[in-house]
Amino acid sequence: MTETRCKDQVILDLWHPLAALSEVPAGVVVGTILLEERLSLACDGTGKVAVWRSRRDLPVDGPVDISAVAGTLPVKLAYGYVWTSLGNPPADIFPIPEYAEADRRKLNAATFGVNVSAPRAIENFLDMGHFPYVHTDILGAEPHTEVKEYDVEISVDRDEILATRCRFFQPMASTTSDGGADVDYIYRVPHPYCSVLYKSSPMDETRLDVIAVFLQPVDQEHVRAHMLLCVLDEDNEDKVIKRFQQTIFGQDKPILENQFPKRLPLDPRAETPIRADKSAIAYRRWLSQKGVTYGVIPAAT
Repeated sequence: MTETRCKDQVILDLWHPLAALSEVPAGVVVGTILLEERLSLACDGTGKVAVWRSRRDLPVDGPVDISAVAGTLPVKLAYGYVWTSLGNPPADIFPIPEYAEADRRKLNAATFGVNVSAPRAIENFLDMGHFPYVHTDILGAEPHTEVKEYDVEISVDRDEILATRCRFFQPMASTTSDGGADVDYIYRVPHPYCSVLYKSSPMDETRLDVIAVFLQPVDQEHVRAHMLLCVLDEDNEDKVIKRFQQTIFGQDKPILENQFPKRLPLDPRAETPIRADKSAIAYRRWLSQKGVTYGVIPAAT
C-alpha cells in the first residue's frame, strides 16, 4: 500500500476536486497534485474518467487508454468536475440541488492557483466585511460598510455550517445587475475545503444564484481554487459571466497570499474576532471538532 504524505485521515477520506471535466482533453493524460501526491487523470471522451498516482510505466502527459490503467483511485463526476480521494470517501458528494435545474448557466469560471492554505481561503470566502474595501464599486462601497447581524449554525444532521439572513449593499452584484441593491446571501460549508454561496438573482427574485469554491489542496499552504457558477443569466455570453467572477477572485488573490500565517489557527485566542466574524468562528470550531490538522494550526491541548 502506498504511504501518503498527508497524515490527516479526515482529509484523506474526503472527495477532492481535480479539474473541470470540460477542460480535460479526451484521451490525454493531465498531471496534477493533491495533498502532496502527484496524480494523473484522463477522460476517454465518452464520460469515463480514471485517476491514478503518477508512475513511470504510464505517461505523465500525452495519449493513454484509460481502460488499461490498473490501480486507479476512486472517481466521482459532480457539478462539472472530476473528484477523487486518497482514502475511503463517502458514497456521495454533498448536494447542490440547483445544479440539476435546466435553465441555469453552469460554468467553471476559472481555476486559480493560490499560495495559501485551503482553510484560509474558505474563511475569506465567508467574509462579507472586506467587500467595500477589496471589491469596491462591485460587491461593496463606502459608506455601506456595516455587516448586519446574521445567523450561523453548525448542523450536526447535515454535517455543515449554514449562515443565513446575510444582507449587504452591492453596487453590481452580478452581470445581470442594473444598479445597486441590498443582496441576500446564504453561505454553506458542507466540506472542510468547499463552500457554496447563494445570493439574490436579479433575473428572478424568487430564486438564488449559486457560486461555489471547490478547493484542491496541493499541499498545506497551496491550493487550486475551482470556481463553479450556477446562475440565472439569459443575456450574457459565457466569457462575460466568467470574467466577472475572475475579476472578483483576482482582487481576493493578493489578499489571500499575504495572510500570515498561511495556515489557519484554530485556537480561539490566536486572532481577535469581531461580531462580523461569526461564520469564521463557527468554521474554525467545526474544523476543530472534526479533528482536521491539514492546512491549520491546531489549538493547543
